Amino acid sequence: MMTERKQTAVGIFVDRSCPQWIVRDPDGNFWIIPSVENPWDHRTPYYPTEETELEPVPRHYKDMLGLPF
Repeated sequence: MMTERKQTAVGIFVDRSCPQWIVRDPDGNFWIIPSVENPWDHRTPYYPTEETELEPVPRHYKDMLGLPF
C-alpha cells in the first residue's frame, strides 16, 4: 500500500530577527538549519508566530544547505 504524501511546496527563508536559515519541508514543518557541515542532519524545529517575518530565499540555496529534497 502506498502512503499519500502532502504536496506542500518546500520553502527556504531567513528570519531576520535571529539571522537563521529556515526551511519548510514537504510536510509543511519548519526547521532551523545551522551553518555547519551536513546542516540538515543538525536541524531543529522552528515554530513561527504571528509576528514572525520570514523572508523568502531563492531555491538555488538548496544545494548549499544540503537539503535532501
